Amino acid sequence: MFFRNLFFYTLPEISAVTDEALESALESAALKPVGALAMQSRGFVPPLGESGSLLQRIESSLWLCLGGEDRILPAAVVQRECQLKIAELEQAKGHPLGKRARAQLKQETLDTLMPRAFVKPSRVNAIINRKRGFIAIDTSSAKAAEALVSKLREALGSFPALPLQAEQAPRSILTQFLLGQELPEHWHLGEECELQDPAEKGALVKCLRHDLASDEVLSHLNAGKQVSRLAFLFDANLAFVLGEDLILRKFKLLAGAVDDIENSPAESLQDELMARFALFGAELDAFYPSFARAMKLQAAGPQALAA
Repeated sequence: MFFRNLFFYTLPEISAVTDEALESALESAALKPVGALAMQSRGFVPPLGESGSLLQRIESSLWLCLGGEDRILPAAVVQRECQLKIAELEQAKGHPLGKRARAQLKQETLDTLMPRAFVKPSRVNAIINRKRGFIAIDTSSAKAAEALVSKLREALGSFPALPLQAEQAPRSILTQFLLGQELPEHWHLGEECELQDPAEKGALVKCLRHDLASDEVLSHLNAGKQVSRLAFLFDANLAFVLGEDLILRKFKLLAGAVDDIENSPAESLQDELMARFALFGAELDAFYPSFARAMKLQAAGPQALAA
């Protein structure tokens, strides 16, 4: 269950919500099958599969999952069916249909096609860290992240979840790191970056598998370009690309972190998933304070920045 992306929100009042209250809220907002005349359905599903608890916990980490069902109904298909029916009716009536009649016919076409449309399932995983006061969502999409948080707010009635707030522009911090400012302890530059001209619609340079200390990269910075994304390694265990939007992409646990799991086969798939959850939660707990200090984030709680 290792995440590929980390989209963070701070949870300033998570300590006031017990595990029991949270699990009960998730159950009240569990995923229901998408209705015959609905385009989508959203709700919480068991993180470990089709059955089981909607909330898994190891130490201060809580694992939850938002499930979805979306009907696949291309607009072109609806348009074609609608046009065929309009042509039939206009021929039968001997005159063009009005605007209201066309709109009604389109809705009738949708109602006919939707029950026959394929349903596409989806899952978005998230980890809440009680000690640090954050939720990390496995997506790089603001829309998908907000959908999960909104469903959580809906289930709990009131649940403050705030986007990360930095005291200094993240682009400025990333640019200074690439210009040679001392990196935070345990941080090392990777081999990927994006450099962007600050002017609107300015030039964009992407460097992949590149020596970021090279004269070529420095020349772009000296020409006024700024860093919008930058790859890092953390403590030889984590690799990621950090954006100016404070989203971590291409997040990966390196071999040194996963050796124990890879070399110790689990008795079942659920045991393996829980072992991965335990490892991921521990690594994320150790990483977050350093990340928050490096990017000058406003703390969500008294232990958010504690080592």
